Amino acid sequence: MKVLIFSADEAARSILSPVLMGHTAVFFDEIVSLHALKENSDAEAVSIFTSSEFKKEQIDALPNLKCISTRSTGYDHIDTAYAKEKGIVVCNVPRYGAKTVAEFTFALILTLSRRIFEAFHQVREEGSFKTSALEGFNLFGKTLGVVGTGNIGRNVVGIAKGFGMKVLMMDPYPDNKLEDEQAKYAPLDELLAGSDIVTLHVPYTKENRYLLNKDSFAKMKRGAFIINTARGELVDTEALLDALKSGQVAGAGLDVLEEERVLKDEVELVKGIESMNELKILIRDHALIDMPRVVITPHIAFFSREACHEILEVTAANITGFVAGKPTNIVAS
Repeated sequence: MKVLIFSADEAARSILSPVLMGHTAVFFDEIVSLHALKENSDAEAVSIFTSSEFKKEQIDALPNLKCISTRSTGYDHIDTAYAKEKGIVVCNVPRYGAKTVAEFTFALILTLSRRIFEAFHQVREEGSFKTSALEGFNLFGKTLGVVGTGNIGRNVVGIAKGFGMKVLMMDPYPDNKLEDEQAKYAPLDELLAGSDIVTLHVPYTKENRYLLNKDSFAKMKRGAFIINTARGELVDTEALLDALKSGQVAGAGLDVLEEERVLKDEVELVKGIESMNELKILIRDHALIDMPRVVITPHIAFFSREACHEILEVTAANITGFVAGKPTNIVAS
């Protein structure tokens, strides 16, 4: 079997190469390109990351394709419906780095609550050790709204309890074991109204696009903070900008942005972005980057040594399972 592995760093090569011995493994440093696919049109399997879109055009470039294995939990970068129509199995990594992302969530929260970035900038850029403009606030006694209590959200709740925070949780499939004197489930509107900080830990679907929007921000406690380590499309960028400007939202910690695949590859601005809407969102994203009390990181919440190793191990098992006729972690279309 010929397997194409895109966005393959040294770790991916070292873990996947032994697993694929006896097969033809072709590694690419870069993301998926139609040129690479057409050059390897006999490939039967591909392994990709979220930075690579795999839609109808890419699928059609590989007429023998039988398996797409994404090294991520999310799979909205893949046209799963079309893959199913073509009889192609799509596998993902359903659980990884739950503790990693939860810890990063609190890295963002603490950066905002203790004004760490502003303090660092002041010392480094101005050489000033004045503290008058750097007053922060304690997490102890504050209320954290956790939207989504799956593997990551569950760990976020645990850390919040350790800080002595109160927790409001929302999930369509509640885990009642998480409830105690400090934490309880509540409808989304109640969570928004009662939380000092709201953090998102749900997957992106068409149904929850702009889960946080103009109306959502209006329902929030004035001066609350937003944390998003899930997907950029969960938050309406324009509405967030307006809420930040008005002070309804005091700050935001964002590891993900709308249309972040475009934002990461700004050479597309030179080549020409097909969708004017994408360009507008890109400009808004840049406006967010320039705003005070907004901390933006480049989608690295998952990016720890331990989590990356776990991703590759599960991906290796997905590919070998498919080869053996026993595919695992198949996603629904």
